[in-house]
Amino acid sequence: MKILGIDLSTGCGSIAWSARSGEVFDIAFANDRKHSGLFFENLEQTLRRFGSPELIVVGLGPGSYAGTRIAIATASGLAAATGARLCGLSSVRAFETEAGEYSVVGDARRQSFFFAQISERNCAEGPLLYTQEELRARLNGSAHPVFASQQIADAPGAVLSYPSARVLTEIAREVPDTLTAPPLEPIYLREPHITYPTSPAHVTS
Repeated sequence: MKILGIDLSTGCGSIAWSARSGEVFDIAFANDRKHSGLFFENLEQTLRRFGSPELIVVGLGPGSYAGTRIAIATASGLAAATGARLCGLSSVRAFETEAGEYSVVGDARRQSFFFAQISERNCAEGPLLYTQEELRARLNGSAHPVFASQQIADAPGAVLSYPSARVLTEIAREVPDTLTAPPLEPIYLREPHITYPTSPAHVTS
């Protein structure tokens, strides 16, 4: 099966192509959430070189909401145009490591952090939201590698790393029953913050 993998959930985006023979081409690039030129340029070059995929797998985060939305929208349009099957999976499952178990931490804003425990490429726990103190306690004495896609002061032992589109294609080929079917959505760490309009009764002239 010809598989296209896409991940834009962090500051380092990646695209991978896995051929039927198992050979893999992949490329990483700076992922600026305000400018997606490098992503579309690399995607165009990949498709021109290899043709249409049969399966497209997208990293769903957690991470950059804007980047993940761009990845999902692009993959959805490409799937509709080519007839490829579309699926997604959590980006935290796709870090490049030979470790059977590892953890991923990230900044969830509002003075909170997310934590996920991965075992054999599956989410064994999380992503969960922790405070600074809870994160420190959870990581204290951890026997497994810890990865983060940005520097986090409260996780000084975390290794800077990024989800890999190549690993996404490997998971899609080896454990397809764990993939998420459409419609695809970014992984939300909390409910969206909604600002309600001021009641007319509170408006003064």
